[in-house]
Amino acid sequence: MRAIMVMFDSLNRRFLEPYGCDFNKTPNFSRLAEKTACFDNFYVGSLPCMPARRDLHTGRYSFLHRSWGPMEPFDNSMPQILKEHGIFSRLVSDHGHYWEAGGCTYHTMYSSWECKRGQEADPWALRTDEPQIPEHVPTMREFTHPEWWRNNWCNRELYRQRGTWPMDSVFDDGLEFLKLNEKHDNWFLQIETFSPHEPFDVQEESDPEYKGPHFDWPPYAPVTETKEQVEHIRKRYAAVLSQCDRNLGRVLDFMDEHDMWKDTMLIVNTDHGFLLGEKDWWAKSVMPCYNELANIPFFIWNPKTPVQGERRKALCQTIDIPVTLLDFFDIPAEQEMQGKSLNSVLKSDEKLRDYALFGFHGSFVNITDGRYLYMRASASIGNTPLNEYTLMPAHQENLFTPKELKEIEICGPLSFTKGACLMKIPVQSRLANATFCNSFQYGNLLFDLQEDPEQLCPLDDAELEARMIRALIAKMQESDAPDEQYERLGLQKDVVYSPELVLSERAKRPGFESFPVTKDYQWEPDAKHIFIGMLSLIGEERLEEYFSALRDVMEQTGDSIVKRKHFEMLAKKFYSKDEGKIFYFINKLARIR
Repeated sequence: MRAIMVMFDSLNRRFLEPYGCDFNKTPNFSRLAEKTACFDNFYVGSLPCMPARRDLHTGRYSFLHRSWGPMEPFDNSMPQILKEHGIFSRLVSDHGHYWEAGGCTYHTMYSSWECKRGQEADPWALRTDEPQIPEHVPTMREFTHPEWWRNNWCNRELYRQRGTWPMDSVFDDGLEFLKLNEKHDNWFLQIETFSPHEPFDVQEESDPEYKGPHFDWPPYAPVTETKEQVEHIRKRYAAVLSQCDRNLGRVLDFMDEHDMWKDTMLIVNTDHGFLLGEKDWWAKSVMPCYNELANIPFFIWNPKTPVQGERRKALCQTIDIPVTLLDFFDIPAEQEMQGKSLNSVLKSDEKLRDYALFGFHGSFVNITDGRYLYMRASASIGNTPLNEYTLMPAHQENLFTPKELKEIEICGPLSFTKGACLMKIPVQSRLANATFCNSFQYGNLLFDLQEDPEQLCPLDDAELEARMIRALIAKMQESDAPDEQYERLGLQKDVVYSPELVLSERAKRPGFESFPVTKDYQWEPDAKHIFIGMLSLIGEERLEEYFSALRDVMEQTGDSIVKRKHFEMLAKKFYSKDEGKIFYFINKLARIR
């Protein structure tokens, strides 16, 4: 038996025809849906990029214990397990995070791998001199990550000179492997492209009527751009997605031509979605984990359970993919794996689980039963306590600093570490951590996905919230979540939640009216939201300093109504070295509702 997995990054299913899109043509995704089972309730586990891939290897949630980081010494790895059982595994990808400090142990799990250079901000590709950067819409990337910005423009110039986009090279290599091995047995091929991840650099003009400055890299922030610029970004994303669609078609063509459907599994998936102006947000990470991010497209063909052109409604997740692949090759799942084989879902749409858990480390912890979705926010202003549990102390691009490691503790073992103890490292940098979403700013959110699929109208239902909390605690206990996660979320893990307890906890939660300084002035609506958001950036230990500084600013300006401009003045006082970053957060905080 053989298996192919075609993986895209940041695939928004609302742009795919099989998921109801009527404004963008994706003929090969439509063709794929005719040849496979298409899943409607397939959810992420851990986000974003590398946490999602850790789930894909290990078959268990990682976000409760760890942010972005390498595979750990105790982790199970699906491609490595295949390799150990005589199944040749190959990864070909242009996803540059595999070669950063925080992703450096993933590709080594495969029997072989190939790296295609030049995607996004790949810093190790061949460099040009100074790149030619056109007049463009200002984006926070150039201020918060100036090297990323420059590197990306260098990469663009080079692959244009070569005439081959990195994504196309990935599929070229994948098809070369198929040509060499289409008559051989016992292999697994992972064709993984970084596209359609931003920036949305397109081969052909996708929006000839647009006359504004260059714009193809949306910020991780609220939408503040013009209506024309928003529409332009969506067209560019659609154009990159068309390139993805054409390359997917090449794989489908090969399988047709060589009659591979009789003995070859095909999976097409993504790590997470992407917001393209929905709910007035760009990108991911800095907002609640809405379904545009969490409910992802998924397609599977299993020749042992041949299902074509059918939909599946069962609640499934990324953690099920590695278990399904192992099952296909008749290899039992490791006991630490939380995922389940999708074979029973393919046969009869059998329920696989009652609830799915998902989230970013240190942000909301989310749970859904497919109908209702509950987002549990941090109960503390400072989003504390929060720790990293690891034996591989690396962030996305760099190792942990000596300062971060000063307060290290040795703890464990945990239920999934095979007897190994762990480093317990406190998350120290509040401003850095706030790059992702400090959920305190939003509060707990509850949605009815059937009646409110756009998640625009949060429910106020204490009885339903109590039920979802009970399920959330059970799933966290099943995952051996650290005790401080319950504390951070304001949860009593040994208590059976009732509607009365939910209402009691709500009344105790800090809010805008909880602070005396808010009663001293009138407030514009955006200023109220910024005030709450800034609490999490300043931290509980500096609250009195924050309130005093706000009073000083109001006295200095002589204003009686607190406005956005006052927080820009405060930002210069508190974060003079991170001024560009803090103004980015003010943009974000102003849009919190």
